[in-house]
Amino acid sequence: TDPHSLTLYVEVACNGLFGAGKGSMIAPPDPDKTFSLQKAELVVFNRDVHELLVDFEILLDMAKLLGEENQRSLQALYAANQMVNLCDVTDPSTFPLAREVARLVFGQKNGDSQHMIHAMGHCHIDSAWLWPYEETIRKCARSWVTVVRLMEKNPEFTFVCSQAQQFEWVKNHYPGLYAKIQDFAKEGRFIPVGGTWVEMDGNLPSGESMIRQFLQGQRFFQQEFGKLCSEFWLPDTFGYSAQLPQLMRGCGIRRFLTQKLSWNLVNTFPHNTFFWEGIDGSRVLAHFPPADSYGLAGHVEEMLKSLKNNRDKGQVNHSAALFGFGDGGGGPTQTMLDRLKRMKDTDGLPRVQMSTPDQFFSALEKVESQLCTWVGELFLELHNGTYTTHGQIKKGNRECERLLHDIEALSSFALSRKTSFRYPSTQLQHLWRLLLLNQFHDVLPGSCIQLVAEDATRYYSEIQDAGVRLLTDAMESLFGDLPGNGRGTPESILVINTLPWERTEVISGTGPGGSESLALVTVPSMGYCVLRDSLPPPHPVTVTKKADGSFTMENGILQVCLDTVGRVTSLCLMSSERETVPEGCYANQFAIFDDVPLYWDAWDVMDYHLETRKPVTRLLKPLEVVVPGGLRGSVRFSLQISEKSTLVQEVLLEAACPFIRFQTQVDWHEAHKFLKVEFPAKVRSPNATYEIQFGHLQRPTHWNTSWDWARFEVWSHKWIDLSEHGFGLALLNDCKYGCSVRRNVMSLSLLRAPKSPDATADMGRHQFTYAAMPHRGSFQEAGVIQQAYNLNFRLHTMPSPSELCPAWSAFSVESPAIILETVKKAEDRSDALVIRLYESHGGTVDSWLQTSLPVQEAVLCDLLERPHPGPSLPLEERGVKLSFTPFQVQSVLLILKGQNSP
Repeated sequence: TDPHSLTLYVEVACNGLFGAGKGSMIAPPDPDKTFSLQKAELVVFNRDVHELLVDFEILLDMAKLLGEENQRSLQALYAANQMVNLCDVTDPSTFPLAREVARLVFGQKNGDSQHMIHAMGHCHIDSAWLWPYEETIRKCARSWVTVVRLMEKNPEFTFVCSQAQQFEWVKNHYPGLYAKIQDFAKEGRFIPVGGTWVEMDGNLPSGESMIRQFLQGQRFFQQEFGKLCSEFWLPDTFGYSAQLPQLMRGCGIRRFLTQKLSWNLVNTFPHNTFFWEGIDGSRVLAHFPPADSYGLAGHVEEMLKSLKNNRDKGQVNHSAALFGFGDGGGGPTQTMLDRLKRMKDTDGLPRVQMSTPDQFFSALEKVESQLCTWVGELFLELHNGTYTTHGQIKKGNRECERLLHDIEALSSFALSRKTSFRYPSTQLQHLWRLLLLNQFHDVLPGSCIQLVAEDATRYYSEIQDAGVRLLTDAMESLFGDLPGNGRGTPESILVINTLPWERTEVISGTGPGGSESLALVTVPSMGYCVLRDSLPPPHPVTVTKKADGSFTMENGILQVCLDTVGRVTSLCLMSSERETVPEGCYANQFAIFDDVPLYWDAWDVMDYHLETRKPVTRLLKPLEVVVPGGLRGSVRFSLQISEKSTLVQEVLLEAACPFIRFQTQVDWHEAHKFLKVEFPAKVRSPNATYEIQFGHLQRPTHWNTSWDWARFEVWSHKWIDLSEHGFGLALLNDCKYGCSVRRNVMSLSLLRAPKSPDATADMGRHQFTYAAMPHRGSFQEAGVIQQAYNLNFRLHTMPSPSELCPAWSAFSVESPAIILETVKKAEDRSDALVIRLYESHGGTVDSWLQTSLPVQEAVLCDLLERPHPGPSLPLEERGVKLSFTPFQVQSVLLILKGQNSP
């Protein structure tokens, strides 16, 4: 060919494939690390030599790995020896003769019974981990352009790719590459999978957040690629909530792939292909690739492991193999493809075919009647420190979930009452996507570098700043022209409740001279009222100091005794005179533990940390009264945790409130320490109950089996409960997830201090609140679920524009078992709202939903807001009747009167 010029562009970054850790992969990045380019060569690729080397590699691996007793092992060995004899490296004309020897071996076929491996190109890219979000954008581009080039040369090559966020990044930053990806997607070769915005953490996001992961992801894939994903793809997350099967099914997904449970530290998971059943009875077909990796290289050893490691050999003759460099990106290579081609159907090895998720799962579905079923959570027996690490990230997540809930509810009410109100759909989508991005499985768990934590904190601040403005806009639109005399007074306050039950609570305001004023108010369900005068408390709170410096607090419901270092020595339910704290024990006992994992610092807490418990009892400032009583009583004290760390706590008891609240500030400067607070309970039960997404589950309080003691540290959301017949104790919290119940001691995990991959993780000041609620009867009967919501969703207040405005309620639900979780505008209709409800007690129930909104039609829909076939729900005088099975989640599309249709 004629001489011509070629321009090469080289992208350089100061990090390796897995960041720039100092001394080890997961160490904090080295700011002084330098890289230098030492050699750059132009070479001519010799395809013949490459093919010869791959042939030889496969034969050699067969000889080594099939075993001396296997005939094929010896045949491969002799073929490789013959190739060496025939091949003269200085004479390319000998290469075809050597390759022919290999071709004869590879050409000998398997029998029909041989195991079939479905190979799919894969490139797991952590959206942030040992590198920031910004670097991930470039990782996606570098990896996916490699995939596109391989597809141009290998027409049989298929590649699966998850995370809608990463597709959007490439679309915005590399539109040319994205257009080629869309072209290959139309051919069914570049295959979007997963259906979620990111590969999120499988434990900590709220139920609504998990739905939004699917809603945003599935809508993106439908819009950009013309179809929904039919499989949930979550290979690298640290455990899987027992509510996920129902959420998958509600979002059009019936198949699930992961492999992380192969990392279990104690017990080997018994299946690779099985049905996974959630707490509501929903089932999905699940597969764990038996090679125990999502980043295979196409070696013979890996394919043999896929066969040998398959724990369902008798029932299933198919497994998946995901090949390509992952975590830090890279993806498949030509060498990987060439290896797999030689194993397509070679006697002695499993058959390997390039496949797609649909082809693979369709093959599994043909034998689904023979599969076993696993019921409940898929608990990873490792990385359970991630329930606590980076407490500020977890607090930001919970706060933003609350804020978006309230914005959507109040904006929906405004939309239904004022046709001029513009529902902030675009802004809310942006804020939701920021929150969903931060729920990625190395960000929300806290297993990321400092740069990522700073990005996450900045995104939370953006959500909160913009969210407060949207909340104010909705409230001003909703309440700005309320009926009445049009004259508010400084004393009249509008109190807004965004939860679906009536609440009687103490609220704080600003009194004369800027002092705090308190009032007891009853606010309607998902509505508002004007507060003019405080309700009289049914029993005023009293705070009594004893001669020894201890305190007793009472509110007619609870009697609480605190010793001189702030520990609860008695917590009595006054109506039954039932004591909660065992004799000689202390509740609200802080304890610090040594926390030195084997390797995965931010990720793991090991069971041996429990042997290092040290109670925190060193008083820094003695108990003092902050609020003397009436509507609220409180005392404050501070403790010296160590020479570096201190704790200040205010213990509050309010009128008409069934729990005692502990507002806590910690100035934390530790290294490899773990802070917990303990509540021993005068309760005996073999199981404790933990809130999860849209429901709850039980875990044992004993360590009878290895499966039991492997759960020495678990996760929960807003509450945990330990009950025997007729009585129990619940712990509520506003931003914590890690916890445990061992025998009768309930522990809430507060703070860790890992040093890798972020040496600054959790250092600094923390604020959080938890509460203790003793109760008669079951936690369901006692209203623990509602009280945990109340602790998390405080009442809103604003100056009232009118004194005479009547109280108003948008929604109420007849049964206390049914929680109205979400009210939002429908995605595709401007004249409709979507409400989401779930059964929270674990029973079958019929309930009426009442609303004062102008609803002309109610239609059941799925979680993607697609209407169910069949007639609309009847609108009756009592409202809309809904029927629920245990833990069922239902969505209802409400068409409003007087609104513009889509």
